[in-house]
Amino acid sequence: MSTVYALLFILATIVLVVGLARKIAQYAKTPAPLKIPTTPAPVTKAGVVLRMFREVVFFESLFKGTKWTWIFSWMFHMGLLLVLIRHLRYFIDPVWLPIELIQPFGKYAAFAMVVGLLGLLVRRIFVDRVRYISAPSDYLWLLLLIVIGFSGLMMTFIVHTDVVMVKQFFTGFWTLSGELPLDPLLMLHLTLVAVLMLLLPFSKLLHIPGIFFSPSRNQVDNPREKRHLVEWAKKFEES
Repeated sequence: MSTVYALLFILATIVLVVGLARKIAQYAKTPAPLKIPTTPAPVTKAGVVLRMFREVVFFESLFKGTKWTWIFSWMFHMGLLLVLIRHLRYFIDPVWLPIELIQPFGKYAAFAMVVGLLGLLVRRIFVDRVRYISAPSDYLWLLLLIVIGFSGLMMTFIVHTDVVMVKQFFTGFWTLSGELPLDPLLMLHLTLVAVLMLLLPFSKLLHIPGIFFSPSRNQVDNPREKRHLVEWAKKFEES
């Protein structure tokens, strides 16, 4: 079973990395023929960087749009970030000092992650305009993430697993040299994580890298000072 899970995570890692790399390359090559930054927009590149920072870290546009969605979304994303950083301890040896220091915060950030997800699920179910535009996959993604977070919390606070064996597995799974404790809750958790990794490059979750390529966010508002001309259009201009 350890070999099966090692092969599964090798496949999932390759699909995740290659899939994200291909999508990022596609986003980078997609032309933006129009100057369409959402106003009020920055007029300098430094302003664009600051705007992107506020958007990525504080979800500025979502905050302006709807406060309840912003609260649950920010709780989920920031909780997930701390949880992911905390999980780095299973992949590196020795564990870096910043990762050690963040362990208590990442441990309880999982609660914020799950509460945020539950709030977003309730929003999709009970807010009419959101329910109207929601596809079945939108609910499935939320349920998948909720079960991943809840199973992780269960293993942290209630049904403990052998974390030493888990670390040995993930530090040696590329060489199929690690053994995995066969706890049912751990098997469920890891299976769903692998499913998430396999499907992420083909899902709506691609807004993770996509935000950086959004022309409404990453463009300088200078259409009068500088003509906006994409690379493929320059060829026709020159001819």
